Amino acid sequence: MKTAEIKEMSAQDLQERIAAEKANLASMKVQHAVSPVENPSNIKKTRRDIARMLTILHQK
Repeated sequence: MKTAEIKEMSAQDLQERIAAEKANLASMKVQHAVSPVENPSNIKKTRRDIARMLTILHQK
């Protein structure tokens, strides 16, 4: 997700999206622990997206 897209979102939308992404990240970690994920860079990308959203949320 691009920074410009995140900046356009409202604070409420950001909070909902962050919660959804955290749940997605948790499930990806569990799947990776059980059997290796084909593309582990998706986990890294999700973590960065969450951090980016939290940063912009704090700025608002």
